[in-house]
Amino acid sequence: MAIDYGTPHAPVTASRSHRVPAVLRAPVEGRTWREFLYLLTGLPVAVVMFSYAVTLTSLGVGLLITFLGVPVLAGTLAGARGLGAVERMRARALLRLDVASPAPVRPRRRPGRDGGAGPMGWVAAFLKDGTSWRHLLYGVLYLPWAIFGFTLAVVAGSLSWSLFLYPVWQWTLPTYSDQPGIQVFGDDSGRALYLDNPFEIGVTSAVGLVLVLVTPWLLRGVTQVDRLLVTGLLGPSRLTERVWELEEDRGVVVDTAAADLRRIERELHDGAQARLSALAVDLGLAKEKLLQDPEAAAKMVDEAHGEVKLALKELRDLARGIHPAILTDRGLGPALSVLVARSAVPVRAEVDLPARPAPAIEGIAYFTVSELLRNVSKHSGARSARVDVWRSADRLMLQVWDDGDGGASTVAGSGLAGLAERLDSVDGLLLVDSPAGGPTTVTAELPWRG
Repeated sequence: MAIDYGTPHAPVTASRSHRVPAVLRAPVEGRTWREFLYLLTGLPVAVVMFSYAVTLTSLGVGLLITFLGVPVLAGTLAGARGLGAVERMRARALLRLDVASPAPVRPRRRPGRDGGAGPMGWVAAFLKDGTSWRHLLYGVLYLPWAIFGFTLAVVAGSLSWSLFLYPVWQWTLPTYSDQPGIQVFGDDSGRALYLDNPFEIGVTSAVGLVLVLVTPWLLRGVTQVDRLLVTGLLGPSRLTERVWELEEDRGVVVDTAAADLRRIERELHDGAQARLSALAVDLGLAKEKLLQDPEAAAKMVDEAHGEVKLALKELRDLARGIHPAILTDRGLGPALSVLVARSAVPVRAEVDLPARPAPAIEGIAYFTVSELLRNVSKHSGARSARVDVWRSADRLMLQVWDDGDGGASTVAGSGLAGLAERLDSVDGLLLVDSPAGGPTTVTAELPWRG
């Protein structure tokens, strides 16, 4: 099956701004100097954190023979959290690393007490909190790495720029000292080698230029380890992040279900319910005229019969939009075949699935294709469209392509934004490639869970 993912369109301004190679931009970029400053300030911060962690932890462990050791350890963990917050702020300002704050410590309330958890409840909560212990571990582990990063930054930074600018300041050596240039070699017999002629000065500057170009990448490699330390030890755990994601997804699912119920209620009220109410009135009038004017009554019954057909059609369309019976009985392929047959735009569908995914995923996939084809019919101005469905590993892939005017996006407030939120609630993904003038390619990815 041929799959067309579309051609990404990068902004023109971005390509123009990157005409200078990255290796030449790096020495003067703000990122390089921010990382340099991060490594310079890292050593004093690491000394403070290491001293705090080792001193107070040792004090608390030493006092465990008495009752005082337990609250001292709890206070140490609380302070480590505070130092971790400062370190996250430093990483956010200099490394542009936005690490979320971990969940706060929540002590258990004592049964039958209205005054809260009490001091011992807080002490127990901190001692049981793995995040606080990770903050304390960061204070111990960060010092040796900070020493390495500080040394590398100072040596590489000062050496590279001083050698590169050697032609500028070389004259100060014979003027203010007894040597004509940088001394490379010297022994007790008085023999020495100085970099003092134009060729040697030029070579020294060239070596310095190479070091200037290499140093930013060394700094980035070192700070990458810092990023991993901050993210892994000072941020929320993966389990906590997953809980937050599930809570957000639950909110999206609840809101989506409420919106669907409101839509169904509105369509019933404005459509089939209104027609059935009018039908009841018409049949009542026809009953009154049945004996007096049989022809008029028959005409009214015939009109009522037409209203019944329209009401049934609206009810079928509404039920089909919720979860069509063919989807339950025969699966996604036949259901999509019926769906594309009703489309106002000619659509070619190709479904290649070795088995049926989970029923809930089937329903979401059907709804996704239905909404995308509705957008194609109403807003795209397309003359043709294509739907492809296939399985890739443990993911169900959907792709809807049309040759319309393009310009579709998932900005807040759009129909595609709501569709993207619905897919995200089940760990799905929606990608839109729709340049102005078209074509539009929308790719949806859902978990298989079959």
